[in-house]
Amino acid sequence: MTYVRHYASLYLANNKMASIYEIIEKARKTGKVEKGTNEVTKAIERGTAKLVSYGEDVEPKEIVQHLPILCKEKNIPCIKADKKGKLGIAVGINVGCAAVCVIEFGDAEKDFEGFIKVQDKLN
Repeated sequence: MTYVRHYASLYLANNKMASIYEIIEKARKTGKVEKGTNEVTKAIERGTAKLVSYGEDVEPKEIVQHLPILCKEKNIPCIKADKKGKLGIAVGINVGCAAVCVIEFGDAEKDFEGFIKVQDKLN
């Protein structure tokens, strides 16, 4: 069940549009997230990450290119977001964030489940 998607896909659940950014923001407020490539890499290796997202516009690409590979090995959903700046905002910082992972979803659990159902249909 590994997903590497181009851009932060939108899904429709309960007549409400939500994005990967909204899932991350809700998880930050009610659950637990890690931010930054090093912290995300550690969470993947420890097996605590439940969702990983990284910015497509990260330069150089080598900073995040290992994340989809690690996620595939650990069977963790991995979503490519279009902007690292939006990821930074979603995790509550005023600068861009190359990578983010969700450790605990909190209130975003149902949003994530809906997101994954749509990803399954797209694959």
